[in-house]
Amino acid sequence: MPFTRIILAEGRSETWLAQLSNQLHRTLVDAFDVPDGDRFQVIECLPESRLISDPHYLTGIRSPLQVQFHITAGRPRSRVQKANFYRLLTQRLEESPGIRPEDVMIVVRFNSPEDWCFGNGQLYSPERV
Repeated sequence: MPFTRIILAEGRSETWLAQLSNQLHRTLVDAFDVPDGDRFQVIECLPESRLISDPHYLTGIRSPLQVQFHITAGRPRSRVQKANFYRLLTQRLEESPGIRPEDVMIVVRFNSPEDWCFGNGQLYSPERV
């Protein structure tokens, strides 16, 4: 049940953003053991001046076209699973919509089931699914 906040600079088309969203979801399903219907994303497009990060920190040259993925998930994944997810998502985003690997930043954090409410004021319980 991941929730992803995607942050990038303004100026991308709706088609480009849909490709980005679809690649993320497909990779979550394929490499992060997420059910197909479990899709929760927010895409935030900011003025370039509001997306601040060091262009050289731990990568090649990060451009102003960088995309940040902040993923909150309810079930921890192994180190191998996370590494495969990062690699596969970056490869797929390079293919479509054409994001350079240096411009992909991914942050994953985990929490517990009681940290989620999917609606109706109900505490999420895995037993009820």
